Amino acid sequence: MARRPLVTAACLWIVGSVMASQFHNWSFWLLWAGLSLAFPLISYLSRWTWKQTMICWLVVSASALYWNYNEFRNVSAITDILDTNGIAAEEAVISKAKGVIISAPETDGDRTDFRIKLTDLSIDGPGGKSLTDNDLASEKVIVQVRLLREEELILSKKWTRGQHVTLTSVSLTAPAPARNFGGFDYSEYLHREHIHWLFKVKGAAHVQTTEANWSFAAIMAWNDQLRNTLASRIGQLFKEPSAGFMQGLLIGVTDGLDPETYSSFTQLGLTHILAISGGHVAINMGILFWLLRRFKVTKEKAYLVVLIFIPFYVLLTGFTPSVVRSGIMSMLGVYLLRKGLFKDTLNILAAAALCMLMWEPYFLYNVSFQLSFIVTAGLIVLVPLVNPLLTFLPGKVRTAASMTIVAQIVSFPLTIYYFNQFSLLSLAANFIIVPIVGVFSLSAGTAALLLSLIWLQLGRWAAYPAHFMNELAFMAASWMSGRSGFTTIWKSPAVGWIAVYYILIGWFLYLGARRAATEQSAFGYSIAGETQPLVPDMLHSSRFGVRPSRHRLSLFTAGQLLSCCGLLGLLAAAYQPENPHNIGTVQFLDVGQGDCTLITTPEGRNILVDGGGTVTFGKPKEAWRNKKEPYEVGAKVVVPLLKRRGIHRLDAIILTHGDQDHAGGLQAVMESIPVNALFINGTLADSKTMKTLIHTALDKEIKLYSISGGMRIKPDSRTVLAFLAPVQPAGLEEEQVPFVKEQNHVSIAFLIEMDGARFLFTGDMDAASEKDVIRQLGSSKVLGLPGVLKVAHHGSHTSTSEAWLDFWSPQAAVISAGVSNSYGHPHPDTMDKLQKRGINIHRTDEMGEIQMQVRKGNIVTRHKL
Repeated sequence: MARRPLVTAACLWIVGSVMASQFHNWSFWLLWAGLSLAFPLISYLSRWTWKQTMICWLVVSASALYWNYNEFRNVSAITDILDTNGIAAEEAVISKAKGVIISAPETDGDRTDFRIKLTDLSIDGPGGKSLTDNDLASEKVIVQVRLLREEELILSKKWTRGQHVTLTSVSLTAPAPARNFGGFDYSEYLHREHIHWLFKVKGAAHVQTTEANWSFAAIMAWNDQLRNTLASRIGQLFKEPSAGFMQGLLIGVTDGLDPETYSSFTQLGLTHILAISGGHVAINMGILFWLLRRFKVTKEKAYLVVLIFIPFYVLLTGFTPSVVRSGIMSMLGVYLLRKGLFKDTLNILAAAALCMLMWEPYFLYNVSFQLSFIVTAGLIVLVPLVNPLLTFLPGKVRTAASMTIVAQIVSFPLTIYYFNQFSLLSLAANFIIVPIVGVFSLSAGTAALLLSLIWLQLGRWAAYPAHFMNELAFMAASWMSGRSGFTTIWKSPAVGWIAVYYILIGWFLYLGARRAATEQSAFGYSIAGETQPLVPDMLHSSRFGVRPSRHRLSLFTAGQLLSCCGLLGLLAAAYQPENPHNIGTVQFLDVGQGDCTLITTPEGRNILVDGGGTVTFGKPKEAWRNKKEPYEVGAKVVVPLLKRRGIHRLDAIILTHGDQDHAGGLQAVMESIPVNALFINGTLADSKTMKTLIHTALDKEIKLYSISGGMRIKPDSRTVLAFLAPVQPAGLEEEQVPFVKEQNHVSIAFLIEMDGARFLFTGDMDAASEKDVIRQLGSSKVLGLPGVLKVAHHGSHTSTSEAWLDFWSPQAAVISAGVSNSYGHPHPDTMDKLQKRGINIHRTDEMGEIQMQVRKGNIVTRHKL
């Protein structure tokens, strides 16, 4: 505390904020009281004075109160208006809304999105009730404008940040919460952006803008124009895919990034070089300072120029948390260097953290903020501890290797927590590709951009070296990402796991540095050019004794071995799937209007039944309406959920039939997660989706099985799948796989039994197929009655006949359907049949994801909503 008061204050401020954000009402006050009572003990153990202890307690308390104060203020005036007047959001129509555009409008296909700060609002409720409020406390909302004609694209390009805007005929929508366990919570994400409502407008005619007055938003509009101009110039200097890559690398514009390049870099953990980060700030500062000194500018004046350059560069490159962090640290560092007061980098890092968290407390849960600060702190603290362990490497290579290793080690927990995957080639990729891009491409690209402002052709000549280095980086990334078997999938670990990981890593490296220091002292050698440890007295403290001994070396080695064992155990625990061991689980994922179920058997076999899919209606869209990256439920929902739950491999995929809302999401699944086998219904739908899916299975050498009624499989000793449908058509040869347009009738239906509990899956089978199954089974019911029926075809009236329900007599039924779907699923007739039999009904459109665990033959159920 005496040496680094700001570091202590920042850590305690974070503790208070986390405590307030995770605990509410009485639980928060109980925790606060317990922590307050524990401070005397903490003081005694840490040998703090009472004055220091009181200051620490005040910092934690102030942080918690500040977080709660911001939460208290982060409420919606629109919500208050609706609640006060008894108007439901779906009944309200905003006749007029006025405000200021505060974000750069982004157009993708036939939709333009931007954020506005409201100044005036008129709401029309049911019964002709009209409400007007111009006291909105500058509430922010997201506006989504659906463009109706191609000509409106030209109009939308004229909308800029800082303009005053008037919206008419606006529908009001609340952001969606997470509908699956561990799924993305859009509502919570926008809450931390101080946004509570979405305004949806049909047609650009309902958006009227006027030019902006002098304001911060207007300054940002000029900045947007400058960024767009520079992005256009970079596009003239480089060919694709280098053009989009360099736009992101130089000015933080990532719209033109090549999807294949992005995928390769993401898989290898290289996304930090695809957009502006702290490293870019440091490199550009270094280049500028070096140039100024080469032109005989005095050191003091060079520092001043760099100090002025930093905020301009931060503004130009997009104002992201990592850049802001680096900008604050750099400005503080340069100022202190200029004054001759620079002493400790950790204190500067802590000062930057405190500034940012006081400015915006919600930065604490921003991924970019977390990664930026934790990696920077790791480099400052741990690189001096890693260097002594790499004495076999030359000096400069050793430092570069130490930085790469530390960055990988420190970022690993957050990487698997947020992205749920880690490439075993990530270390090599960062060591090889980051220097190519960070040093050569960035410096050469910057030089080319600056020279092009003088003469375009001169910039193009200067861009050739950067283009060549980019091609090398792309080739290396493509080759590494193409190696199979190196990408590992991890479930999201608990916060406690992350804390223990960092403690063990720090302890292991600390003991290694102590051991190296003792060996140097004992045997009289040193490491030339060695970076000095952050806290030298940590390694030579008198509490460890003065005279080095082999006994002490043995203790350090034993401590490192114990730390290693602890780390290995920790990693093994994190690599295990999320599903409880020895318990069968059936998870009905909410994929909207579609079907997707993950079955995990008691012995850990994973079976995915269908994969959902995004359904499009009507004629193919006009080209201008197509989005750059269309929403696809498999890539956006199913794959992230499987990874988050630690599903390393799917033992089987059962595709009940080829309709888009069942098959569409499986393409992303098969591209992202290893699959052993694919079961199909013995037919193919004549669709692009189905053909691509089968080709992918063949290319990846996934075993294909054609299923028909009467087949049985035994995934493990406690699980049996008995297939009921489809019934094999007479006269069809075994090797034939016909195209069938109407897929519902030939859906796979099967009964699965796990530890005495039974589930009946029916795909989209129709009443005729149900009748065929009943006729085939007769009245014996040798398979046993199901406890849970997965209702066919999302509850359509074409399925789930009276005879079917009477034959199986289920205790519970699950219906997978989209919220307010256009089909009217589930149909009222189906609901009546289920209700009059007293069947317990679970619906994904009302309850979100539905999870059922089999515990000693009993089924325990929980819902997300």
